[in-house]
Amino acid sequence: QVQLVESGGGLVQAGGSLRLSCAASGIIFIINMGWYRQAPGKQRELVASITRDGTTNYADSVKGRFTISRDNAKNTVYLQMNSLKPEDAAVYYCNAFSVRRPQNAYWGQGTQVTVSS
Repeated sequence: QVQLVESGGGLVQAGGSLRLSCAASGIIFIINMGWYRQAPGKQRELVASITRDGTTNYADSVKGRFTISRDNAKNTVYLQMNSLKPEDAAVYYCNAFSVRRPQNAYWGQGTQVTVSS
Protein backbone atom coordinates (compact mmCIF):
# COMPACT_ATOMS: atom_id res chain seq x y z
CA GLN A 1 0.00 0.00 0.00
CA VAL A 2 1.40 3.37 -1.06
CA GLN A 3 1.61 6.02 1.62
CA LEU A 4 3.15 9.46 1.86
CA VAL A 5 2.88 10.87 5.34
CA GLU A 6 3.70 14.51 5.93
CA SER A 7 4.55 16.00 9.30
CA GLY A 8 6.01 19.16 10.76
CA GLY A 9 3.36 21.71 9.91
CA GLY A 10 1.97 24.12 12.44
CA LEU A 11 1.64 27.72 13.49
CA VAL A 12 4.67 29.99 13.41
CA GLN A 13 5.25 33.72 13.59
CA ALA A 14 6.48 35.60 10.56
CA GLY A 15 10.24 35.29 10.37
CA GLY A 16 10.20 31.90 12.02
CA SER A 17 11.10 28.46 10.74
CA LEU A 18 9.51 25.08 10.24
CA ARG A 19 10.79 21.79 8.93
CA LEU A 20 8.43 19.54 7.04
CA SER A 21 9.03 15.84 6.54
CA CYS A 22 7.39 13.38 4.20
CA ALA A 23 7.97 9.66 4.54
CA ALA A 24 7.02 7.46 1.61
CA SER A 25 6.33 3.75 1.75
CA GLY A 26 5.12 1.13 -0.68
CA ILE A 27 6.61 2.89 -3.71
CA ILE A 28 9.04 1.10 -5.99
CA PHE A 29 12.23 3.08 -6.61
CA ILE A 30 11.32 6.71 -6.11
CA ILE A 31 12.85 9.10 -8.62
CA ASN A 32 11.69 12.69 -8.11
CA MET A 33 10.11 14.05 -4.94
CA GLY A 34 8.66 17.44 -4.29
CA TRP A 35 6.64 19.82 -2.20
CA TYR A 36 3.61 21.74 -3.38
CA ARG A 37 1.33 24.10 -1.53
CA GLN A 38 -2.21 25.33 -1.88
CA ALA A 39 -3.61 28.39 -0.19
CA PRO A 40 -7.37 29.00 0.07
CA GLY A 41 -8.80 30.11 -3.26
CA LYS A 42 -5.56 29.48 -5.10
CA GLN A 43 -4.23 26.73 -7.29
CA ARG A 44 -1.74 24.22 -6.02
CA GLU A 45 1.77 25.39 -6.86
CA LEU A 46 5.21 23.88 -6.88
CA VAL A 47 7.40 24.92 -3.98
CA ALA A 48 10.46 22.76 -4.56
CA SER A 49 11.49 19.49 -6.10
CA ILE A 50 14.50 17.22 -5.90
CA THR A 51 15.75 14.41 -8.09
CA ARG A 52 17.18 11.20 -6.81
CA ASP A 53 20.72 12.46 -7.29
CA GLY A 54 19.95 15.68 -5.41
CA THR A 55 19.31 18.20 -8.15
CA THR A 56 16.91 20.79 -6.80
CA ASN A 57 14.42 23.25 -8.22
CA TYR A 58 12.65 26.05 -6.35
CA ALA A 59 9.83 28.45 -6.94
CA ASP A 60 11.16 31.99 -7.18
CA SER A 61 9.11 33.01 -4.16
CA VAL A 62 10.99 30.66 -1.83
CA LYS A 63 14.53 30.77 -3.21
CA GLY A 64 17.03 31.60 -0.52
CA ARG A 65 14.55 30.82 2.26
CA PHE A 66 13.53 27.18 1.75
CA THR A 67 15.74 24.15 1.33
CA ILE A 68 14.60 20.78 0.05
CA SER A 69 16.56 17.63 0.83
CA ARG A 70 15.98 13.92 0.84
CA ASP A 71 17.20 10.69 2.36
CA ASN A 72 16.93 7.97 -0.27
CA ALA A 73 17.56 5.20 2.24
CA LYS A 74 14.53 6.35 4.22
CA ASN A 75 12.40 7.39 1.22
CA THR A 76 11.93 10.69 2.97
CA VAL A 77 11.94 14.25 1.69
CA TYR A 78 12.33 17.34 3.86
CA LEU A 79 11.55 21.00 3.45
CA GLN A 80 13.36 23.43 5.71
CA MET A 81 11.47 26.70 5.67
CA ASN A 82 13.14 29.79 7.10
CA SER A 83 12.14 33.44 7.20
CA LEU A 84 8.51 32.46 6.80
CA LYS A 85 6.07 35.06 5.55
CA PRO A 86 2.29 35.24 5.93
CA GLU A 87 2.00 34.50 2.20
CA ASP A 88 3.69 31.14 2.79
CA ALA A 89 0.64 29.96 4.73
CA ALA A 90 -0.98 27.04 2.93
CA VAL A 91 -1.52 23.32 3.01
CA TYR A 92 1.75 21.73 1.97
CA TYR A 93 1.70 18.47 0.04
CA CYS A 94 4.55 16.19 -0.83
CA ASN A 95 4.65 14.02 -3.90
CA ALA A 96 6.79 11.25 -5.28
CA PHE A 97 7.30 9.70 -8.69
CA SER A 98 8.07 6.02 -9.06
CA VAL A 99 10.23 4.70 -11.87
CA ARG A 100 7.31 2.40 -12.63
CA ARG A 101 4.86 5.29 -12.94
CA PRO A 102 6.90 8.30 -14.00
CA GLN A 103 3.96 10.34 -15.36
CA ASN A 104 1.69 10.24 -12.33
CA ALA A 105 2.80 11.27 -8.88
CA TYR A 106 1.72 9.81 -5.60
CA TRP A 107 0.51 12.46 -3.15
CA GLY A 108 0.37 12.87 0.57
CA GLN A 109 -2.62 14.18 2.52
CA GLY A 110 -1.06 17.54 3.27
CA THR A 111 0.04 19.42 6.34
CA GLN A 112 -1.13 22.86 7.33
CA VAL A 113 1.34 25.71 7.70
CA THR A 114 0.03 28.89 9.28
CA VAL A 115 2.14 32.03 9.54
CA SER A 116 1.01 34.83 11.81
CA SER A 117 2.05 38.41 11.11
